[in-house]
Amino acid sequence: MRRLAVREERWPLREAFVIARGAKTEAHVVVAEVAEGLHLGRGEAVPYARYGEEMAGVLTEIESARAAIEAGADRAALQELLPPGAARNALDCALWDLAAKQAGVRAWELAGRSRLDPVKTCYTLSLDTPEAMAEAARRETRRPMLKLKIGGADDLDRVEAVRGAAPRTRLIVDANEALTFEDLKRLAPELARLDVQLLEQPLPAGEDAALEGWGSPVPLCADESLHTRAELADCVRRYACVNIKLDKAGGLTEALATAAEARALGLEVMVGCMVATSLAMAPAMVVAQGARFVDLDGPLLLARDREPGLAITGSLIESPPAALWG
Repeated sequence: MRRLAVREERWPLREAFVIARGAKTEAHVVVAEVAEGLHLGRGEAVPYARYGEEMAGVLTEIESARAAIEAGADRAALQELLPPGAARNALDCALWDLAAKQAGVRAWELAGRSRLDPVKTCYTLSLDTPEAMAEAARRETRRPMLKLKIGGADDLDRVEAVRGAAPRTRLIVDANEALTFEDLKRLAPELARLDVQLLEQPLPAGEDAALEGWGSPVPLCADESLHTRAELADCVRRYACVNIKLDKAGGLTEALATAAEARALGLEVMVGCMVATSLAMAPAMVVAQGARFVDLDGPLLLARDREPGLAITGSLIESPPAALWG
């Protein structure tokens, strides 16, 4: 007989994490556990206010699926039980973990992969003054890729300061919907000059049709504009890349399908995360195999991670131990 347990957890950050929409000092996550016989599967997700989610609502969503999950609903059935979002993500990842443990294989084998290779994650610099962001970049200059948050009048100064502090590091810039189209047209050529590899979500989701037919000098990546396969048809006309996150997709099942379809459409794939523990990053590593850009630095931003967690050396993330997930 199956048993579902759900709880919320709070994990303090090493320092405040600031983006254009605000700041946070902790990761507030939901953990779902599905037990059957001797086996236990776990999944972690982050309710995200930008998408209309809050913890109480996500817990209520999970509870609405309790009877079906405890009656044996599988991952395919879950896609119909709940919409994309944090609640479905927590349950979907728990069911992947449970199925792998029941079968005596690793989760990536269930996904058709014989192995899970290590991935290199970028490291995110919070939105701050140009001087503070340059200092943060100097501390992390050995990392192969930095991602810097922008969203204010001094954006170009911020990027120039970080580039000066880390001249050989690959850079991603993330606007989190903070720019207007006029801002973008002024800023994009400068970002290309500074050898920025990618600009994430410059315009608000819902206002990015303006990008159609415009040739950006720096590749653009959809984040808030891309949740599941349903948005790919619009994204392919506006962006060069899509940022796939399990919390947006509603779990590993949809994230894998979205990545496959995105590649078939000629889009580059980035795999991202909310700020969370290694339990949330581990299933995302399956999607990150072969991705052009990987942003799974959530555990690096925490004051402490769960045990066991992912082994991360510098920016290199090793495959998860079975005791963590999968």
